[in-house]
Amino acid sequence: MKLQCVSLWLLGTILMLCSVDNHGLRRCLISTDMDHIEDSFQEIKRAIQAKDTFPNVTILSTLETLQIIKPLDVCCVTKNLLAFYVDRVFKDHQEPNPKILRKISSIANSFLYMQKTLRQCQEQRQCHCRQEVTNVTRVIHDNYDQLEVRSAAVKSLGELDIFLAWIAKNHEVTSSA
Repeated sequence: MKLQCVSLWLLGTILMLCSVDNHGLRRCLISTDMDHIEDSFQEIKRAIQAKDTFPNVTILSTLETLQIIKPLDVCCVTKNLLAFYVDRVFKDHQEPNPKILRKISSIANSFLYMQKTLRQCQEQRQCHCRQEVTNVTRVIHDNYDQLEVRSAAVKSLGELDIFLAWIAKNHEVTSSA
């Protein structure tokens, strides 16, 4: 009887640990107000996209590229794309309209907060980056580099809704509001 109880306990513990480990590798909890980010973007989307001089070009290399990402790689892709927007797009974009600039700054601050969350996941070894994922984000950087810096920043800001929709689909999001 004791042997059977110990066996069941070990089996249950192993199953629980595997479940927790797989869930942790697949997703990290993003604690931010995604509705606020999406609302901020929707308020400026038309103005940003009106400045886009290359309507037939895409930086995020089509939604299909993001849709083929495996659950194991969601954290890494998110981390890399947040870094892309924070380190390149937001810094390269020059916005003369103060209202639009405030919205972009609000989105950038939210992205910085999400980066901090994902950095903690990475420190807990829950956000591993495989070579295939690095290649996907390299394609996005290459697409960006093919355009003049200001045009690329405008194009990437105009495509922000693609990234936001992908985050909403692939991450567990809790509101920090």
